[in-house]
Formats: sequence, structure tokens, C-alpha cells
Amino acid sequence: MSSDELVYLGVLAASIPVGFFFRYLSPPVKQGAALLLGLSITLATCHIHILHSLVTVIGTWIIIKSGWRHAPALSLSWTFLYLLFFRLITWFNLPSPTPFANAIQLLLTLKMVSLANEVRSFHVEKKNDVSAFAKSPVIGGLTQEPSLYDILSYSYCYVGIMTGPFFRFQTYVDWLRQPSPLALPSWVPCLQRLKLVPVYGALFVYVNSIFPLAYVRTEEFLDENIFFRLFYMVAVFFVFRMRFYAAWCGAEAGCISAGLGCYPEKALSKPGGGPTINYSPDPTAEEKYDFKTIQNIDCYNTDFCVKVRHGMRYWNMTVQWWLHHYIYPNAPFSSYTLRAGWTMFISAYWHGLHAGYYLSFLTIPLCIAAESAMEASVRAKLGPRGQNIFDWIHWFLKMRAYDSMCMGFVLLKASDTINYWMSIYFIIHVIAVCCIIVGRALKGGKREGRKEDMEKKREGEKMENVKEKTGEKTD
Repeated sequence: MSSDELVYLGVLAASIPVGFFFRYLSPPVKQGAALLLGLSITLATCHIHILHSLVTVIGTWIIIKSGWRHAPALSLSWTFLYLLFFRLITWFNLPSPTPFANAIQLLLTLKMVSLANEVRSFHVEKKNDVSAFAKSPVIGGLTQEPSLYDILSYSYCYVGIMTGPFFRFQTYVDWLRQPSPLALPSWVPCLQRLKLVPVYGALFVYVNSIFPLAYVRTEEFLDENIFFRLFYMVAVFFVFRMRFYAAWCGAEAGCISAGLGCYPEKALSKPGGGPTINYSPDPTAEEKYDFKTIQNIDCYNTDFCVKVRHGMRYWNMTVQWWLHHYIYPNAPFSSYTLRAGWTMFISAYWHGLHAGYYLSFLTIPLCIAAESAMEASVRAKLGPRGQNIFDWIHWFLKMRAYDSMCMGFVLLKASDTINYWMSIYFIIHVIAVCCIIVGRALKGGKREGRKEDMEKKREGEKMENVKEKTGEKTD
């Protein structure tokens, strides 16, 4: 493990026991202590580069105070343009930020855009309440516009400050105002989330030592046979998953220990978004709680869901919620595939400027189009047994697609990514294109058959009309 990874591990490990201590604090003390601890972590790991996150926060606050109506669009433009400056900062003869500053900046970007949207929703609903003389049924809405201190406290809250998960400002406020935090579930769900972390960590270290990524960039790797080169991407993606499984499960445990994102089960919370229905505590019944609001990974479904589009839902779930609510609906396209492509492009930009991100993320719409074509033209015509076989093949190809895309994500450079994909003859891309062609050909034949039937039906109707006019019998 690198020194940076050891720092991440140390912050994660320390955040779990600290979280239990925060359950004993009153809301004002909790807010101040979480801010102070988060600022301390940021200053210790980012040094002078803490200014980047501070400028981002102040800029967003100015945008919100200047006009809430256009705050969502302006905050998105501001934070994403600052990300560009942040990544090209060496062009201006300024020092390169630390990896920790990059991690904090990424999460802060999500928070600031979400905050601007929440503030706008607050003012819209407040205006509706005044005009309708009644309380609007808003789910998880703000009760007041946050102050600069509130925004700073939310931005630098120590919980998940470098590793996530993303959570909305309303989730943060609900955490501060929990009436009985000590009565909420703590040890059991925390240990439940941590129980497989040692396994994930051990597998990450062991398999990474056997299949190092650096070997892919060597000439010796290209001399290996095609089956070895194909298997290597399976191993690399396995290492990639184990790393993030361990990190995100640990980050979730840090949220659980502090009680962040704890809501009654009947609230039907979504990762990142929080409650989806209004709820009120029932004093006569024992309430059941969950931490779905801060769930960032579903390890089982990531591995065993069938479709490419479903695989995205279970990976980095809180960020997927953010993309689905703030990017996907505003995409300048109408078709699902193009909207998904736009969303993946924005996701790639958020991750960084490396070409490998774009090559990987923009392969997803191709795979989605391929699986949609085959489902509509092949799977829909099969019986139960045939569909079961189709799903197993679909799952296998989905995993290989993500294996291939992962290589671009970790190799980063366009040359390294394309060289690897060339070494396996772009097999995933070729299969995807073939599936699209076959699917459209089969559906095309179906459409042509329907067209011929419609033409025959119309000709028959014309003959019937002619016979009726000439007095001929039609039966």
C-alpha cells in the first residue's frame, strides 16, 4: 500500500470510534466539533491547498445569496469550472494540489451543487406556501436558508470528508437535530458493515501483488497470449472492486457510528437523497431504522446484477443519485442512451481530465444500447428457460464489459488504454456493436413484417369498400 492509501486508511479507522463520541454531543457542539475536526483533517492533509475548497465554498455562498432562482445552474457552472482550474493549476505556475485536496474538492463539488438546489427548492416551496395558505407536502425540505457558518460546517464536516459518501445538507441538518442519538442503532449495523472489510482488504493486497497494474504497460505483457491478456483485466477489476469495497464499507461504518443518515425504515430512504416519503414517529410502536441514506456500495448486486445499467446503480450509489437528480434530467437529449452518454461524460469530467476516464465512461452507453437491442429482439422471444440462459450470458458479458472499462479508468492515459484494448482486439466493443447490429436487424425484420401486414390489411379494406360500392357480396 502507498503512503497516501495508509493516510486514507488512518482517517477511516479513526472516524469510526470518534463517531460514537459525537452521539453524546448537543447539536451546537456537534456542529462546531465536526467542523473543527474536518478542518483539522483538511489542513493536515492539504496544507495550503485548503484554499481551493474554501474558495469554492465562498463562491457558492455568494451565488446563493445573489439569487436563489438561478443558483443551481450557476453553482454547477462555478464548481465545475473551478474543477478545471484546479486540475490545470500547474499551467499557472502554481503548486500541484495533493491527492487529498482532490478527493475533498470532488465531494465538495457535489455538496455545493446539491445545496444550491435545496435552497432553491426551499424558496419555491415557501412561495407556494404563502400563495396557497397551506403547508406543501415537501419531503426532506429545508426550514430556513443556511447561513455561511452552516454552509462551512456542512462542507467541512469530518464525516466522509475525503472518502464520501455524499449526503445532502438536509441529511446533515437532520443529523445535528436528532432528538435521541444514543437510542439509535449503532454497534450492530456498524459491525455488520465492517465484517467483510478485512476480507476485502486482504484480497486487494494479495491479488494486487500478483497482478500489478504496471505490468500492463510493459512490452513483455504484449508478448503474453490473448487469454492471459483477457484474464488480466478480470484480475485488475477484481483488485479495483476490493479496494473500493473496503474503503466505502469503512466510510459507511464511520457514518453509522456517528448516526449520520439514520432514518426510520418507513421513510423509504434512497442512497444520497434520504427519505422519499413523509413520516412521523409512532410512540406506541418500536421504530426500526436503517442507514440507506449513506449506503454507497452494494457489493453483492455490483457483482451479480445482470445488466450494465443496473451495475451503475449499485456502485458509488450516492454519487449515482446526484447524477440522476442533477445531471440526467437536464441532459440536452431525449433518448435514454444519449442521456446516459451525457451523464457519463459529466461523470468522467467530475473524476478528472485523463482520457481513460472518458474512454471508459463513454463505453457504457454503447453497452447499454447493445443490451437493450438484444433484450428487445432476442430475450423477449424466449421462454423461461431460454431467458435464464440469456441472463447468465448477459451477466458474463456485463462483467467482462466492466473489466474492459476498468482498464481505462486505472491506466488513465489514452495511449495506454487503447494499447491494452488493441491487445485484446477491442473484443468488448466489437461484441457490443455486433449485438446492436443483430438486434436492429431482427427488430427491422419484425417491423418489415408488421409493415407488410398493415399494407395487406389496408388493401383488404379497400377491396371490401369496392365490393360494397359495386353491390358484390362480401361473405
